[in-house]
Amino acid sequence: MARRRRMDGRGPGALVRAFAPVPLGHWRVAGILFVFAWFFIGGIAHFALTEVEMRVVPPSIPWPRAAVLVSGVFELLGAVGLLWHRTRRAAGIGLFLLTLAVTPCHFYMLQRPELFDVPYWALLVRLPIQLALLALIAWCTQLRRHGEIRPV
Repeated sequence: MARRRRMDGRGPGALVRAFAPVPLGHWRVAGILFVFAWFFIGGIAHFALTEVEMRVVPPSIPWPRAAVLVSGVFELLGAVGLLWHRTRRAAGIGLFLLTLAVTPCHFYMLQRPELFDVPYWALLVRLPIQLALLALIAWCTQLRRHGEIRPV
């Protein structure tokens, strides 16, 4: 029988811990919250700044507006899915695949830097950040056996 946790308002990780079937370490909660914020803010940007987001879609991808809006919906769904243990793994897999799917945008920006008001070095730094984000998504959404308590 799963133990219920009460929310006592101690820190931003209280919500994530409240929906966890097993105790989560502080670092894992921090990772989940970081990935949540990354995709939640990014998902909102897809709707608030649709025209800006459309500029980074390579011309080879049809219907850039639809691509931006659909990916924004999936970013928001994935972010919210991270908060509940029953959907966390599926959300992690979805966000991992979505992160891979948007990688052509990063390469397009590298190939055509003159189209974007971003320093070239920042475009280069995005690729290792993308790899670190993929690793973080995989680590903080991995399955854990019921009752397993490991400091992270």
